[in-house]
Amino acid sequence: MIKTVEEYILQLPEDRSKAIIKLRETILKNIPKGYEETISYGMIGYVVPHSVYPEGYVCTPELPLPFVNIANQKNHIAVYHMGMYSKPELLEWFKNEFPKHSKYKLDMGKSCIRFKKPEHIPYGLIGELMQKMSTQEWIGIYEKNYKK
Repeated sequence: MIKTVEEYILQLPEDRSKAIIKLRETILKNIPKGYEETISYGMIGYVVPHSVYPEGYVCTPELPLPFVNIANQKNHIAVYHMGMYSKPELLEWFKNEFPKHSKYKLDMGKSCIRFKKPEHIPYGLIGELMQKMSTQEWIGIYEKNYKK
């Protein structure tokens, strides 16, 4: 079982590891203060730690509140962004901005942006996306939408 971000990256094929490293650098450079990098659900995760939000994730309170994950999947690299899933205006912004940063069609599920080829990742846009939600805003949205 992978326990560190470094272990996660070391097990990737070279083309994927370069993309994941660059995604990681982009996120770390742009994500607001308060989030913490960790291994979350077997992926590289950016979470609201218990020191900031002691209640943790409602489904599994012993885990910190997840926000963003990046992962190497079988056929793509994925960026999972719970903020876009939970805030329609942010999702709309991303969908409108994507064509300005990529000549490829957006491949997206509810919270998952999929990139079939590492060279198609719009790092600048991902950086902008990371800047859009503070930990306090995410906690507020999470509590309003998901917490009973």
